[in-house]
Amino acid sequence: MTDRPRPLRILGIDTSCDDTGVGIVELADGRVTVLANRVWSQAVHAQYGGVMPELASREHVERIDQIMEGALHEAGLSVTDIGAVAATSGPGLVGALLVGLMYGKGLAQALNVPFHAAHHLEGHIFAAASEAELRAPFLALVVSGGHTHLFDVPRDGEYVLVGATRDDAAGEAFDKVARLAGLGYPGGPAISEAATRGDPNAVPFKEPLKGQSGFDFSFSGLKTAALLAHRAGATAENLAASFQRAAVQTLVNTTVRAATATGRGTVVVSGGVAANRALRDAFATTGLHVVFPGRGLNTDNGAMIALAGAAAIQAGRSASALDGGATAYAPLANA
Repeated sequence: MTDRPRPLRILGIDTSCDDTGVGIVELADGRVTVLANRVWSQAVHAQYGGVMPELASREHVERIDQIMEGALHEAGLSVTDIGAVAATSGPGLVGALLVGLMYGKGLAQALNVPFHAAHHLEGHIFAAASEAELRAPFLALVVSGGHTHLFDVPRDGEYVLVGATRDDAAGEAFDKVARLAGLGYPGGPAISEAATRGDPNAVPFKEPLKGQSGFDFSFSGLKTAALLAHRAGATAENLAASFQRAAVQTLVNTTVRAATATGRGTVVVSGGVAANRALRDAFATTGLHVVFPGRGLNTDNGAMIALAGAAAIQAGRSASALDGGATAYAPLANA
C-alpha cells in the first residue's frame, strides 16, 4: 500500500495595483481548493477618482502583514504549513508590485520552499479554476480596470492574443462613465446598480467596431457618446443602463465571433468586469460553456495568484529564480 502524497498548500500574493491580496490554495490528488482569500481594497484613491501609485505602494507596505495573518487564520494554518509561494511580478504599478514580490520571495526563502513569479493576467484566467478544471483548448476574456484582452489557449501554458482594446480598458470606461454621471468610484458596481433603475434603450449607443474582421475592442467612442448624452440631459440611471448594454454587447458579440473562428466551445471570462450581472446573463444565452471565477475572485486577489502557481506546479514548470524583478509592461501572449 502506497502513501498518498501530502497536500501542497500554496500562498499567493497580489499587490499589482490598489488591492492587497493574499490567498491560500491546497493542491491534492490533482484537484485545487481555495482555503483562504483576503483582500484589502484601498479606499484612499476614491477622492482622486483613480489610483495614485505612490499611495498604493505605501498602503501595501502597511497592510500586507495583517492580510497574510488573516489568510492563514481563515485557512486554519500556520506559516510553516505553506509548501510554495507565488507572487505577481507583472504587469502593474512597479512600486506596488515590488511590495508583494519582495515579501513573497523573502517568505519563500525563509521557509525554504519554491517561489513562483506569476503573471497577473494568468492569475485572472486561473481564478476560474476555483469553479472548474481548466484544460486547453479554450478562449479567455480578461476584462478589468486595466485590461481587456482576448486570448486563445490552444495548449496549457500557451497564450495567443486574438483581440484587445484599442484604447480604454472596459473597466476604465465603466469608471469614467460612472464619474461623469456622478455615480461614484469604482464605476463597475456603481453602473451596475444604477442600471437596474434605468432604460437600456434610452441612449442609442452604437456597438463599437461592429463589422470588423478581427476581434478587437474599443470603448473610447462609447465614452465620448456618454459625455454627449450627459450634456443632452440623459439621467444617470438611463446613461448607466444604456452604456452597460452597449459595453456588454460588444464584449459578448466579439467573443462569440472569436469562439466560432477558433472552434473553441469553452470560454473563461475573468477580471473585475466579469462580476457584472448583465455580462453574465448575456453570456448565458450564447450556447458556449462559459466559466467565471468564484465569488470574490473576479477582482485582484491573492487566491488567483496561488491558483496560477498551482497550475504552474501541475504543468511541471520550474520554480522562479529569486533575482527576477517587477515589470510594469509584461505581455502574456507567447505566440
